[in-house]
Amino acid sequence: MKKIDKLILTSFLGPFILTFLVVVFILLNIHMLKYFDDIIGKDLGWDVIGQLLFYFAIFNTPVALPLAVLLSSLITFGNLGEHFELTAIKSLGISLVRSLFPIFVFVLFLTGGAFLVGNYLVPKAALEAYSLLYDIKQKKPALDLRQGAFYNSIPDISIKVNEKEPETGILKGVIIYDHRGRTGNKEVIIADSGLMYTILNDQYLKLELFNGYNYKEGSAGESDFSGKPGGGEDSYRKTKFSKSQIVFDLSSFGLNRTDKKWFQSNRIMRNMNELETDIDSVGGVIKNEKISIYASAGQLYSYHFKNDSVTWPEEIKSLKKKKDSIALAKRLADESSKYSASMPTSEKIKQVTLSKKDSLKSDSIFSSPYTPSEISVAVAQARLVKAQLLSHNTNLKAYEYQHREFAVQWHKILAQAIACIAMFLIGAPLGAIIKKGGLGVPVLMSILFFIVFYVLSLVGEKWAKAATVSVPLGMWMANIVLVLIGLLFLRQARADARLFDSDFYSVVWDKISRRFLKQAKA
Repeated sequence: MKKIDKLILTSFLGPFILTFLVVVFILLNIHMLKYFDDIIGKDLGWDVIGQLLFYFAIFNTPVALPLAVLLSSLITFGNLGEHFELTAIKSLGISLVRSLFPIFVFVLFLTGGAFLVGNYLVPKAALEAYSLLYDIKQKKPALDLRQGAFYNSIPDISIKVNEKEPETGILKGVIIYDHRGRTGNKEVIIADSGLMYTILNDQYLKLELFNGYNYKEGSAGESDFSGKPGGGEDSYRKTKFSKSQIVFDLSSFGLNRTDKKWFQSNRIMRNMNELETDIDSVGGVIKNEKISIYASAGQLYSYHFKNDSVTWPEEIKSLKKKKDSIALAKRLADESSKYSASMPTSEKIKQVTLSKKDSLKSDSIFSSPYTPSEISVAVAQARLVKAQLLSHNTNLKAYEYQHREFAVQWHKILAQAIACIAMFLIGAPLGAIIKKGGLGVPVLMSILFFIVFYVLSLVGEKWAKAATVSVPLGMWMANIVLVLIGLLFLRQARADARLFDSDFYSVVWDKISRRFLKQAKA
């Protein structure tokens, strides 16, 4: 048995490693194509590109592992069935389920590794990758002057070159608009030719211009060359030069790294423990928001339904009781007793008398007809109540959506790891059924089931975020469906069913047609 287990396991490990690397490479290329326009032309070093590729490769690992398990298990058992090795194993009295056992144990360890990668490495890789990608997007493109077009990447400078010789680097027909004075196009430099190169470790751009003019226009309030205030007319200066040198600062072209703490709050950069903390904190905010809504009912409705009581949910009521501590109630009672004891008796009697007068006065007010001013005040109060309730509901929906997002990511880490087992339950029995190895039929079947898995995962995640279904059901829907399909394939493989042979379906069709004929004759 040990030799057979070793044979099956070694025949699986080779295709698994190969398919895993290929799948990671394909997913990495697909992922990087989305950011191709943000990376190209930025004059990035190979070290930066290598870091970005490495981090995104780790980020795509949880998706690549299930597909690699599916494809490699299909290839392994397809080869075993094609070369009649699976038949020989069965002839020794070893069942198909027993022959799946060594690879199943390996897949269990692989699932644990996938969980550790998804829970610990992927959040860190996502943090490094997306923070680096953000800095790359903020970096300006490499200095590249094109003939006949203005180059505006240098801050407050516009440069146009009519002709550029690639061999010597000589620029001809140079026009420079200097906007550093923030006064418009009032300083222009025109030269017949020039040279451009960087100095001091590419921190500065030095431009040598030959045979040109410098045109500068000043405002009416500027001083003239003698230092005296200018007159009412604008000043104008034209300077001719045979050679001039200009130095521009290129610090904005460097790759400046942003502090990673500004990206850590994103849900894809959090592990399960951090996500649980986020879920609890957002859940507490939701409960506090509900408490504020129910507590403000008496203040919002000043007159209408004033004596009516709003029924609080038990969960919110219990939380409110926890928040209202005994110490706070005792302190308020002490302050109230001190205030009441310090108040003179005559003042208390006066307040009671005033309250009675106010009640009589309020009765007379409610019995009198409403005036237009009172109606306008009531309408304004109703609009205020509506605006406050809409604001509360908007905040509550935003918090609930954020709560679902964190819960979705928490379940996603587990679901992607368990998907390895679901893919194995599909790939191994299906390979034993089709009995085709190589990269032909197994690749097609792997693509088909991976598309099913990917679509169900996207639909489930979308439904979970929209609260159409519960978060656990939405995130585990793809795995549940694939496990059921895998168990069906396992049942058919144990019975040596030929699902992909035309004879199998012709026999099934003959049985159905004969049954209908017997019923028709009866």
